[in-house]
Amino acid sequence: MALEKEIVTWQNSYSVGIKLVDEQHRELIRLTNKLFASCMAGKGRSQDTFQDVIRAVVDYVGYHFGTEEKVMERITYPDYKEHKQEHADFVREVLIKVGEFNSGKIFVPLTFVYYLRDWILHHIAVCDKKMGEYLLMMHKSGELRKITLLVKKDETTNRTQIR
Repeated sequence: MALEKEIVTWQNSYSVGIKLVDEQHRELIRLTNKLFASCMAGKGRSQDTFQDVIRAVVDYVGYHFGTEEKVMERITYPDYKEHKQEHADFVREVLIKVGEFNSGKIFVPLTFVYYLRDWILHHIAVCDKKMGEYLLMMHKSGELRKITLLVKKDETTNRTQIR
C-alpha cells in the first residue's frame, strides 16, 4: 500500500473569490502537506524538518491573517471582530502546541497536522466564504468601487502587502 503524499489537496470549491486570499490559502495547504510529509519521513529526519516547517507555518499564518484583516477593515466587514477573534484563538492554540513540541512535552506531530488541516478547511468553508460572499455583495451593489486597496509586492519577502 502506497503512503499518501498529501493530507489535503486544493479544490476550487475552497475558493472564497478573493484572488490574493485564495493564493494564500493554497500556500497554507502546501505548508500543511509539507508538515504531513515530514511526519511520514521517518523519525530522525522528520523532527528537524517538522521544526523548520512549523516555524514557516507560524510565520505564514500571521502574514495571511494580517492580509484578511486588512481586507476586512477596508470593506468595513460587519463580522470583523468575530473573524479576527477566530484568528487570535487559532494562533494562541498553535503557539501552545509549538511550545509543547519545543519543550519536549508529549506531542504527536501527526495529530497536530490533522488539527491544522481541519481548522484551515473549516475556517475557509465558514468564515472566509462568508467574507467572500460579503465582498461579492458589495461588488454587485457598486459599494466596492468606493474602496481602495493598495496592493504591493515586498521585494525582500516576495510577499504581497495590502496597505
